[in-house]
Amino acid sequence: MTTAIHCIISGRVQGVWYRAWTRKEAASLGLDGWVRNLPDGSVEALFAGPDETVREMIARCRQGPPAAQVTDIQESEGELPAVPGFEIR
Repeated sequence: MTTAIHCIISGRVQGVWYRAWTRKEAASLGLDGWVRNLPDGSVEALFAGPDETVREMIARCRQGPPAAQVTDIQESEGELPAVPGFEIR
């Protein structure tokens, strides 16, 4: 079953290569979606694909790249992206 989850990732997640890391991880899992920085210092992402794989990606996001310190991930249901692939916005 294909699912789409919208995430707001908080903590030290900007200036630590979080978006590039997210794109690499999501692409390695074959997920569609996007990631971008928000003005408040958090990162917003949409992950779409098989439910189990999306859950694996969110689990990876809780750790993030080496310099990141994730304090929270807020999840909500998202809409499937219009185009395939995973991009940094």
